[in-house]
Amino acid sequence: MDLLMKDKVYIVTGGGAGIGGGISLALAKEDAIPVIFGRSDLKPEFIDKIYAIQPKTHFIKVNLTNNDQGIENAVKETVSKFGRIDGLVNCAGANDSIPLEGSPDEFRKSLENNLIHYYTLAHFCIEELKKTKGTILNISSKTALTGQGGTSAYTAAKGAQLSLTREWAASYLNDGIRVNCIIPAEVWTPLYERWINTFDNPQDKLETITRNIPLSKRMTTIEEIANTAVFTLSSRSSHTTGQWIIPDGGYTHLDRALTA
Repeated sequence: MDLLMKDKVYIVTGGGAGIGGGISLALAKEDAIPVIFGRSDLKPEFIDKIYAIQPKTHFIKVNLTNNDQGIENAVKETVSKFGRIDGLVNCAGANDSIPLEGSPDEFRKSLENNLIHYYTLAHFCIEELKKTKGTILNISSKTALTGQGGTSAYTAAKGAQLSLTREWAASYLNDGIRVNCIIPAEVWTPLYERWINTFDNPQDKLETITRNIPLSKRMTTIEEIANTAVFTLSSRSSHTTGQWIIPDGGYTHLDRALTA
């Protein structure tokens, strides 16, 4: 299926690695133009891979934390270079495991790292998105729905992303802007692999997790999240807005006892 994305411009925060990197690559394969916002330089192997697919890919190095001016300038650079913004993918962030026992300052810092820039990016992109009748896709986490234990700040940020998705979808209906959210659960990313390897018996830990994933008892892949994301961003999903989409093999909502 042609997703009708040729030369459309999509900002992807954290778009150089992990789920964000997968979304950037999937956009490139559809002839869209990923504009990657990230605080770290892209890895050479990622550069080689994505530019071979889409030579128009653009990277802007920007710290998204507590940096309104930097974000605004990055959005302006995108418009200056390409003349349009068709979509924003808010993806950057990480589970920093700040519990209720953490300090209020740690909590605030976590919100800066995981939530505030979602709002800031949307704020500076919204006028351009009105011109293109564009779309916003927020990447949240199953922890917003299930909790995890010991990570109050991260789950607060992720829950707020769900709320903002519905709020923005309602706010911009008359502008033709669609706003949706993808909620990953157990996704096999480099960050997840590093976390698994911190255990004494990584394979045992992984098997404990995957046996509770109803469909195929395996981790979700980056590509599966990315494919869902790109379809949702495309005009093929033109009547979808305000939705929380959960491509997780049934992990969050199916009764796991069904496959015990």
